[in-house]
Amino acid sequence: QVPLVESGGGLVQAGGSLRLSCAASGRNFSRYAVGWFRQSPGKERSFAAGIAWNGYTVYAPSVKGRFTCSRDNAVNTIYLQMNSLKPEDTAVYYCASHRFPSGVPTMRLVDYVNWGQGTRVTVSS
Repeated sequence: QVPLVESGGGLVQAGGSLRLSCAASGRNFSRYAVGWFRQSPGKERSFAAGIAWNGYTVYAPSVKGRFTCSRDNAVNTIYLQMNSLKPEDTAVYYCASHRFPSGVPTMRLVDYVNWGQGTRVTVSS
């Protein structure tokens, strides 16, 4: 299985926006939920957002209302639109696909495979 590839990270001021992309290969990718996780220095990797194969989305309370997850199965890409960014959103963001097809996105790291290398997001105050 091929790791997913994240892109779109960068430096942004508080209140700004970024859009992350998660590109995948494989003809069955559209059948799988995809999760976005993030890891800040000194902290454990944690769930931020996820999207099911049918577009159903789940968000961590800390990002709900500010982040929007979407997918374009025609190009095998998942997006994370991040608005109203805060310094505490600073982290490396990772995407991964769920182990099982046709499921809903869960918040547990162990449920995901094909982790990408991550893309760094830095929000300055």
